Amino acid sequence: MAIFPAKLHLHLLLASFNIVSVFLLTAGSESESVLVNDLLALQSQSTSGVIHLDDSTVSRFLASTTAPRPYSLLIFFDAAQLHDKTELRLKELRKEFGLLASSFIENNNRSTKLFFCDIEFRESQSSFHLFGVKSFPHIGLVGEAARSMKDDSEQMDQSYFSLMAESMAEFVEARTKLTVGTIHRPPIFSKQQLTVIVPILLIWSQFMFKKIFTRETLLLDPKAWLAGAVFVYFFSVSGAMHNIIRNMPMFLVDRNDPSKLIFFYQGSGIQLGAEGFFIGFLYTVVGLLLAFVTHFLVWVKDTTVKRVAMIFVMLVSFWAVNKVISLDNWKTGYVVHAFWPSKWN
Repeated sequence: MAIFPAKLHLHLLLASFNIVSVFLLTAGSESESVLVNDLLALQSQSTSGVIHLDDSTVSRFLASTTAPRPYSLLIFFDAAQLHDKTELRLKELRKEFGLLASSFIENNNRSTKLFFCDIEFRESQSSFHLFGVKSFPHIGLVGEAARSMKDDSEQMDQSYFSLMAESMAEFVEARTKLTVGTIHRPPIFSKQQLTVIVPILLIWSQFMFKKIFTRETLLLDPKAWLAGAVFVYFFSVSGAMHNIIRNMPMFLVDRNDPSKLIFFYQGSGIQLGAEGFFIGFLYTVVGLLLAFVTHFLVWVKDTTVKRVAMIFVMLVSFWAVNKVISLDNWKTGYVVHAFWPSKWN
């Protein structure tokens, strides 16, 4: 008869254990749902959908939660004091990061699998230390199974910054297996701007059509074509397109003396805008002198004037080319010299 109370006691213990387990699992799921709801609430408060984190929210959503989590975080690490460093492009990349976030939210109908966040250095230095951030720009992905913020998070490689939001989307899709979708960029002109531009264009078009019919437009002016050809030549030889694509600054501030500006940077890895414009100016001078000789000087009948003009053109051209070669030697360390006949040595 004593066996039945023992069995009953065992059943009661098993039942109590199951109830506690179910309660703990339910409490855990409820806490996870609370975190997801809070992230959604913070996301809805941001115009771009990027959640601003600090040390306390990082601890709440990442450090104090156990892996695996029901969500991943893509974090943009920002530093306001470095926004004036144009070579880092932090402001531009932060804007593209916002476009990536808003496009993902719009295309995926408020997905709870991935949230976009940013952290500012001055506000959250402890979080930067937690993630081991040592350089900028820095974008890290904290996956659902990440336990250590420093060792388990994935850093976005510099190559994914080249095409801005589109290349960032490739990183997200490759690491999370989620689809970002089309990047929705804002239109060039807003509705308010169009309401002003359209009437101006309509009024201006009446005068433009009149000029076209009377053949008084700039398209038929030789001087305009000459100025356009010189501009295209200068744009081509000055590396202006390189400066636009790479967003290169015109000059840098000397780190040793902030009152000084650096217009020529020694080293082949970087070309400042001032360097390109200086070289482009020298090339343009040589090109204009060559055009002067071949199109105007040939019609001059005075031999003395021709000789003086040719000597002047040759001296200026030699000086300009010598400056270009000297600057190239200084920047790259490679010496360009003339190969004289061996008998002349």
